[in-house]
Amino acid sequence: MLHNKKYISVKLSDPKLKKRNKALSFLIDMSNFLATPMELQDLLEGTLSMVLEFFSLKFGRIYLMDEDQEYLNLAAHQGIEIAGLEKVHINEGFTGKAARTRSFIAQYVSQLDDKKRAAFLASKGLLINICVPLISQNKVGGVMNVASSKVIHLDQGKIDLLTVVGNQIAVAANNARLYSDLKNSVKVLKEKQDMIKFFTYSMAHDLKNPAISVYGLTRLLQEKYGEQLDERGRTYCRHIMKTSEQMMVLVEKLNSFIITKETPMNFEKTNIKEITEGIKKEFSSQLKENGVVWREVKDLPEIVADRLAITRLFRNLIDNALKYGGENLSNIRIGYEEDSKFHVFSFSNDGERIKEEDREKIFERFQRNGSSRGISGSGLGLAIVKEVAEKHGGEVWVDPETTRGVTFHVTISKDLAATE
Repeated sequence: MLHNKKYISVKLSDPKLKKRNKALSFLIDMSNFLATPMELQDLLEGTLSMVLEFFSLKFGRIYLMDEDQEYLNLAAHQGIEIAGLEKVHINEGFTGKAARTRSFIAQYVSQLDDKKRAAFLASKGLLINICVPLISQNKVGGVMNVASSKVIHLDQGKIDLLTVVGNQIAVAANNARLYSDLKNSVKVLKEKQDMIKFFTYSMAHDLKNPAISVYGLTRLLQEKYGEQLDERGRTYCRHIMKTSEQMMVLVEKLNSFIITKETPMNFEKTNIKEITEGIKKEFSSQLKENGVVWREVKDLPEIVADRLAITRLFRNLIDNALKYGGENLSNIRIGYEEDSKFHVFSFSNDGERIKEEDREKIFERFQRNGSSRGISGSGLGLAIVKEVAEKHGGEVWVDPETTRGVTFHVTISKDLAATE
């Protein structure tokens, strides 16, 4: 057929294929139908209708095997009164035999050994019953019964076609079960996620006011009755105020993380120079008090970003440097580079280095390394930085080549479009 030809090209045409090979056309239609994600009931009923129509049959049932491999339960039917046919034992009738022996069976109803059941099926209008085992992964998952009230001609081609269709149904039924299980799992996961989200929102909201009250009352106690307290009492007051301050910081960071995680990004043209100027003013007293010099490149760009989120990212990285830079911290520098796809910002300081084993952990939620002891914080600052970067199509990492201090790099995608 390929003599003196490099290839054969045949344009696909459904009408011509149907005319040429009806069986193959039917299989393609069946495959397309079974490939569509749907509920198991809809899949079985639709499949049964297609089979009955193609073979010009009137009656049809599909049974699925139970988990104990003992009973076949009716899952779909058409054209037949089902009373008394809802469940079939594996040792009962044509259906049970087809499942038990993994065999295609076609037989006159009158030839059933169980004459009582033969009479029962005949009363339903069945003359010939055809049972097709539904086999997938070498396991019988059920049986498809199709029947006729008149004599039908079965050749090897029809038997093969019904056998293949049975296998297709078995595979699709398994997939439909997996699809249903997945939907249920997603639903359960969503419910748990909503519950956790509600709990987190409530906790963040409800903890803030008590923390403020504890701080305020303790401060009043110290101011009005401090002279009546001994040194231990005044120390207790200071500890209570410090702890309540830490609670307020944690709640604020938790709220900030929730907002960053859940709020959709509002992308707009954002002037980075304006953001750094605002943050520099915000930290001016700390910079001056600690003798830290602020440096930044002159040509900071205007980019498309969520202004509030990017401000949060810059603020957290500067706050992180001031908190964990240690006694040797003397300067903080913001740098900028770009390539064809990303804006690349760097945040460098000459303070304490980050240990190699901590470089990945620090971006996880509530992670604080050994150098964090004695320093107030929530363990959420860098997790927020990571979340913001990822929502901007970028990432954040610690420069492993830094010999002194630490340098964080943050990329922001250039492909972001302003939100309409």
